[in-house]
Amino acid sequence: MESMSNNLAESSNVTEIPADDAYVEGVGKIPRDIYKYVKSDPLGDLPRYSIHIVIQHFLTFVTFLVLAATGLSLHFGDLWWAPYMISAFGGADTARLIHRVAAALMVIASVYHLVTIIGGSLHRIAKKRFDIRRTQIPRMKDLQDVIHDVRYFLGKEPHRPKMEKFMYKQKLHYLAILWGSFVLISAGSTLLFPEAMAMIWPNPEFAQDFARLMHADEAIMAITVVVFWHWSNVHLVPGRFPLQWTFITGKITREHQIEEHFLEYINNLKEIPEEKDYMKDLIQERKHSV
Repeated sequence: MESMSNNLAESSNVTEIPADDAYVEGVGKIPRDIYKYVKSDPLGDLPRYSIHIVIQHFLTFVTFLVLAATGLSLHFGDLWWAPYMISAFGGADTARLIHRVAAALMVIASVYHLVTIIGGSLHRIAKKRFDIRRTQIPRMKDLQDVIHDVRYFLGKEPHRPKMEKFMYKQKLHYLAILWGSFVLISAGSTLLFPEAMAMIWPNPEFAQDFARLMHADEAIMAITVVVFWHWSNVHLVPGRFPLQWTFITGKITREHQIEEHFLEYINNLKEIPEEKDYMKDLIQERKHSV
């Protein structure tokens, strides 16, 4: 009977933990709003990206800017600003050469990324450490998180959803980049190698016209998405402005991870002893201050 009473007591303690909070063995209850009280280094506290991802992001970022500047200047050469841009690159011939070199580097970065992602996933599967919840693969939970987040911003929920390493917005960004890269590389290759592509496409003349249209339109769309969606969401939002350093350091701030990637923070608590000690001490301090 005493054992049964103890079990009931333990069960009642578990149910007392609010749904928005979490419990970690050796730490205790992790309040959902604990991000308001943690210390955060602007350069990052916790691991997020490997050195491979940091390098790939840097290569993609630099080559994208060069491609946009040279490609759009050449495509819209009859507009008033284009001659100034082309002149800055040393003329039309030099701008074309720079554009092609940057395109080759972007393709290399894309292949590097695919090898890293696929190879890393296969390695984790072989080691039985693969966790789909820590990948960019869309899941039904992402749709649930969208609904929860909308309700939060409407004041219908007390806290943001418990999201994983990659939240729904980041997965949309990633899918947009995958699609955009595919279109740009396919269309660019068609324009650069017309003879080879003529052997693939059933109507080579139409393929050339379509590739020219898609290459320019997708470039404009990509610039719009990167500048007005990606940069604003990653760097310009309150709490991240004027810059989030994750793309350089590979680390995310403690406050950011707890607020937007709560489930990944719980994983870090279980995997990083130093972080477990930090959170345990913080929770004890909060209890004494209250």
